[in-house]
Amino acid sequence: MKAAVLHSENHFIYQDMESFECQNDEVKIKVMAAGICGSDTHKMVSKWKYPLPAIMGHEFSGYVVEKGSDVANVEIGDRVVAIPFLPCHTCEYCKSGVYSLCEDHGMIGSKSYGGFAEYVNLKATNVLPIGNMDFEEAAMIEPLAVALHGVLHIQPRLGDVAAVFGVGTIGMLAIQWLKIAGVKEIIAIDISDEKLAEAKAMGCERTINPLQDNLIEKVHEYTNGLGVDVALECAGSKITQEQCLLITRKKGEIGYLGIAYSNVVLSEQAFENIFRKELTLKGFWNCYSAPFPGEEWTKSIDFILKGRIKLKELISHRFPLEETQKAFDLMINRKETYGKVMIIPNKE
Repeated sequence: MKAAVLHSENHFIYQDMESFECQNDEVKIKVMAAGICGSDTHKMVSKWKYPLPAIMGHEFSGYVVEKGSDVANVEIGDRVVAIPFLPCHTCEYCKSGVYSLCEDHGMIGSKSYGGFAEYVNLKATNVLPIGNMDFEEAAMIEPLAVALHGVLHIQPRLGDVAAVFGVGTIGMLAIQWLKIAGVKEIIAIDISDEKLAEAKAMGCERTINPLQDNLIEKVHEYTNGLGVDVALECAGSKITQEQCLLITRKKGEIGYLGIAYSNVVLSEQAFENIFRKELTLKGFWNCYSAPFPGEEWTKSIDFILKGRIKLKELISHRFPLEETQKAFDLMINRKETYGKVMIIPNKE
């Protein structure tokens, strides 16, 4: 099979790789769409921590072309989404059903070969049927589940006012889940006017660009001086990770979904707000619960199939498998504004 093989940081070679036969408990997926995650590009400009050569790609879908003798949950020809997380099932967190916190998990696309290839072998327990769902939409189930994991556990109340920092893919998906959860008003916060316009089109009532307006003053203006009930940090920026603490009302809740890529140093006011306002801070990692892979995945599939979630609108670029390097260069060098970038290993 052909694959985009990573040989060092941001150095991909489109080459032949062996396609292995299925084990008894595995299926072989013909990959039809694979998304590039924001964490993928960060790994290209910092340090790749996993074995090389590697085949990246943990957000992907396709259809089953081969299955092992013990597989009973899917049939050849079924359209499926891949679940990239491989829990150990033996640590105390797995035994408690808190799979996201597994202490010895595997990961397709980093610790083992992923979806930037024509075919991928996966355990049958790591695929879910998607019915007649579009493959590109199905390739976005994993980030959609990540956003839902945060919204489910921050537990917004009907009528809340929420702020979302960073309206990239995760932020835009979180906005949609907040709407479904009954949030009355959402304030989108980003330094890109183009992204803010997209957020407004997605249903955000208010937008703020902190490079142009005083963030705290604007939030107070929009909330009668109280601050927001819920703040979700989806940007992974040390600036926004602090700003959440400055705009949330007393007894408010803050959810951190963005990864920290550098030290976060808090101002005196930001830190004091945690206890003076009795804020609740929650962190959200991955998107898995019991029964594996959890309601984050099954609800995501249900809501997509019912047409309640907009995904196609978030896809900005599509590249064939042989142009994977070009796709990463676009994102890393920010050659142009982009949303979700898809790799298309096979054509229908």
